[in-house]
Amino acid sequence: MDVNGTVAEGFEPVREAFVRNFETLGERGASVAVHRDGQQVVDLWAGTKDIDGTTPWEHGTAQVVRSATKGVAAAVLLLLHQRGQLDLDAPVGHYWPEFKARGKERVLVRHVLNHRAGLPVLDHPLTPEQALDPLRGPEAVAAQAPAWEPGTDHGYHALTYGWMLDELVRRVTGQGAGEWLAAQITGPLGLDLWLGLPEAEAHRVGRAGRVEGPEPTGGLRARPKRSVTEAYEDPASLTRRAFAAITPFPDQNDPAYRAAALPATNAIATADGLARFYATLIGDTAGAGRLFTPETVEMARAEESAGPDRVLVVGTRFGLGYMLHGSASPFLAPGSFGHPGRGGALGFADPESKIAFGYVTNGFRKTVTADPRAQGLVRAVRQSLGR
Repeated sequence: MDVNGTVAEGFEPVREAFVRNFETLGERGASVAVHRDGQQVVDLWAGTKDIDGTTPWEHGTAQVVRSATKGVAAAVLLLLHQRGQLDLDAPVGHYWPEFKARGKERVLVRHVLNHRAGLPVLDHPLTPEQALDPLRGPEAVAAQAPAWEPGTDHGYHALTYGWMLDELVRRVTGQGAGEWLAAQITGPLGLDLWLGLPEAEAHRVGRAGRVEGPEPTGGLRARPKRSVTEAYEDPASLTRRAFAAITPFPDQNDPAYRAAALPATNAIATADGLARFYATLIGDTAGAGRLFTPETVEMARAEESAGPDRVLVVGTRFGLGYMLHGSASPFLAPGSFGHPGRGGALGFADPESKIAFGYVTNGFRKTVTADPRAQGLVRAVRQSLGR
């Protein structure tokens, strides 16, 4: 395997793990980046740009990161709160009056971020065409009754998270989350990360698809316990209905899908763009300053939801918009916060070690929260730090 890029002294285990992903775990094309204390220490890429092609993956090749998008989008709400423009403990209906319908008056902005809003499903799923319309998703959520009393329990809002977040940003700023992100964060910082891919950058994005490999361990496995399997197979379950809020799911290689902004699922990034994003949340990166104050970092990673997840069925832990380190989604250390993307991608930060991590791939596996390729790379980072 011809691996390109560099690793700083001491981080050689990450390169070894990256090679193993291609040799033993069915990787087709991928990149990984790690920053430590604002400095890049790992920048590797290999394989093909397209899962079904022969063109080499290049420095700057980007990929859709699926639900790793949620951690990027969460920063928009948290920064609006940090700037005094949004109250996390205000009812969503304070900013979005139409949302109050059908018993949702007590849903707080905080509940959107910690997956306690009780709105993971739509009684009337959207078509792919409807989902790409920035008005239709929020309208559907506003008309939806909660599946449980908001605030009393948690369950992963796989798709509805994005529509609620996007509409809140629009009501507060007049811009969608993707526009605000580009204007306030990724544009000024020069990050290769987009929520709504510009046409000028479309040539950089590889074609993604499914890959098979050895059965993973940990997280939501390819052969999970029976209760999880049954939840995914039952059309009436919250699990199945949450992931079917768009039916059928859009083609992630469709230019129209990539150009739209769905803050739950369709950000596109390079590994370094994702890693640098998390690096800027926790510290000064290349003199660009930091995005989150120390207080906001602590808010982001303070446990808000934990235990059996009504949608994912297994135990999960969430802060404000971010998954937290745990058995379903292992990160570097107990204080890490970030978000995986279903089937592969991962981005997170660990404030104690000052590590920021990004991994993107064109090969999506059956895993939901803990892909073995990403986990092997995380273990290698831990080894590099002597842990």
